[in-house]
Amino acid sequence: MRVALWPDADPDELRVEALAWDTGSGIALIAVDDGDHAIGMAEASLRRDYVNGTDGSPVGFLEAWYVDADHRGRGVGRALIAAVEAWTREQGCTELASDALLDNTASHAAHAACGFEETERVVYFRKALDA
Repeated sequence: MRVALWPDADPDELRVEALAWDTGSGIALIAVDDGDHAIGMAEASLRRDYVNGTDGSPVGFLEAWYVDADHRGRGVGRALIAAVEAWTREQGCTELASDALLDNTASHAAHAACGFEETERVVYFRKALDA
């Protein structure tokens, strides 16, 4: 599911990253269907640095959220978000933040359907420096 979420990323790096997930400061959830097949996932962490659009710290941050295309629109994503919200509250946070690429309008709509509100838009820049 991580490869489906980030198709341009190196699958081996995604695997290493998943295996190194720190459950002390984050949560990883898997949604399964009646046949015990994975159909969705969410990963969230606590961020203590400034998170764009939030008022406090620490903040729960939705790092990854994916539902298999055949299971979208059935409440799977909403259930994953509800579980992330509960975990975030248990950590003492009053805000849950997330992000999405500017052109990922499906993600924007899914976030809005789960009660997220857009706070700001950012474009990142980079300049390579000569040695």
